[in-house]
Amino acid sequence: MLSGLMNFLRACFQPRANRHVHTGSDANGRQDGLLWYKDIGQHFNGEFSMAVVQANNLLEDQSQVESGCLGLNDSGPYGTFVGIYDGHGGPETSRFINEHLFQHLKRFTSEQQSMSAEVIRKAFQATEEGFLSVVTRQWPIRPQIAAVGSCCLVGVISSGTLYIANLGDSRAVLGRLVKATGEILAIQLSAEHNASIESVRQEMQSLHPDDSQIVVLKHNVWRVKGLIQISRSIGDVYLKKAEFNREPLYAKFRLREPFLRPILSSDPAILVHPVQPQDQFIIFASDGLWEHLSNQEAVDIVQNHLRNGIAKRLVKTALQEAAKKREMRYSDLKKIDRGVRRHFHDDISVVVVFLDSDLVSRASSMKGPNLSVKGGGISLPRNTLAPFTTST
Repeated sequence: MLSGLMNFLRACFQPRANRHVHTGSDANGRQDGLLWYKDIGQHFNGEFSMAVVQANNLLEDQSQVESGCLGLNDSGPYGTFVGIYDGHGGPETSRFINEHLFQHLKRFTSEQQSMSAEVIRKAFQATEEGFLSVVTRQWPIRPQIAAVGSCCLVGVISSGTLYIANLGDSRAVLGRLVKATGEILAIQLSAEHNASIESVRQEMQSLHPDDSQIVVLKHNVWRVKGLIQISRSIGDVYLKKAEFNREPLYAKFRLREPFLRPILSSDPAILVHPVQPQDQFIIFASDGLWEHLSNQEAVDIVQNHLRNGIAKRLVKTALQEAAKKREMRYSDLKKIDRGVRRHFHDDISVVVVFLDSDLVSRASSMKGPNLSVKGGGISLPRNTLAPFTTST
């Protein structure tokens, strides 16, 4: 049976001559087939490593590291910004966030002349409103864009303070040194918004007490309105504005009953954490990683290996686990092309940020070089709308 499955999969992909050829300089990352990676780089508060592996026909994950000035016109404050944007239904929302969220953050930081949770919240809201404008403009010709959305995980380190803001089910995990034992403990920093979590279902039920179907167990998976697993996102306008939940939107996305208030929220959960000397590193990743690795397993991998290439190592370990679950070899999984690959694992984006306590503790007014790195993937036309699948 397994050999038959592999024969089917081999028929579904076309080998490419450059599949395992390294391209690009490490300054902007390298491409190796469906894997993009930047082994090591320097950010304002230490070193970092990035990696992305594509599974969907169009990469729906987007990611970025921005370092240096967090305001406009080099006015400061200075620090590090990390973003993981796990799209669903298509790449449009995650691409939009990748292009606009950090710019909004810089604008609001300059207005307030400092970094804060309120600045981050405003940046999220401005990004949501911007994408709503895109949907409104494109609705007459591309109505399905109303059902495209994205999770949004952001980390900001400035003036010795770490801010974690999250919508959806991407995750940020801190590796903290326990001085008494020398162990590195995994501490989850981000609050997740997935209907599989009982507290999220309770929150949805309390917000929508008149709707007994606000969360539904469908095919053994909890979904909001039987459609989507996450309860907070950017985009997914069809579950926020009733005027976009009608024809010509595909019938599978349309609700039978009209709704009077938004079903999904774009208000991020924000954690403010003063960075401690024992805080060693933070792993930011889309849920594609956490489907295959526990928080502690990921932290142990980072702790027990060289920094150079550590994000790539995390991605490859997750892929090895995905292959093992399907009783196949990792070498065979790597041969499966994008699109078909999605049956085995999701797009996975990982950024590992190491914290140098000497750099973290310096004043945010101290200047550092600006750096901008965005996670890569197979390049396709930017206005291509992905084939629609059930949103996650």
